[in-house]
Amino acid sequence: ATEKDLAAANVDPPFWAFPWAGGQALARYLTDHPDAVRGKRVLDLAAGSGLVGVAAALAGAAEVTANDIDPMCEAAVALNAELNGVSIRYIAGSILDAPPPDFDIVVAADVFYEQRPAQMFRAFLERCHAAGVTIYAGDPGRTYFPRDAFRQAAEYSVQTTTEIENHPIQTARVWSL
Repeated sequence: ATEKDLAAANVDPPFWAFPWAGGQALARYLTDHPDAVRGKRVLDLAAGSGLVGVAAALAGAAEVTANDIDPMCEAAVALNAELNGVSIRYIAGSILDAPPPDFDIVVAADVFYEQRPAQMFRAFLERCHAAGVTIYAGDPGRTYFPRDAFRQAAEYSVQTTTEIENHPIQTARVWSL
């Protein structure tokens, strides 16, 4: 509905209105491997619609918190959490310059899309990892994904839309730091 309303105003749909390939892969990984998050405190960084956070909650995470810079994401996350019968807290605004937050796991999908944001996300995730936080990232092979820092945990073929990707089926990988 948001996409239709924005199209009428000649505005591009918001990024959180789509299930991006990296997020789909990471959500599938968490539902396929619930032990990765069961009983843990999870931060869904750059959460968008909360797809990965919902998957973490459904997989048994003790607590899930979503974070994004887009103020509309808070409503999208709340709605998706409600529709899936889970509870997700929300932290608004950028936390990339902050000290590592108090979570057991940080999940981040589709965050390495441009050079400068990729550098910022990498630095934040590496600080979190150094503080003992487990990191999972979902990525469909973006140019700025730091393959040298991560190791592959899984690979999935996911259905996407050609409005946001080049192909209707995209290979996306889940990585751990």
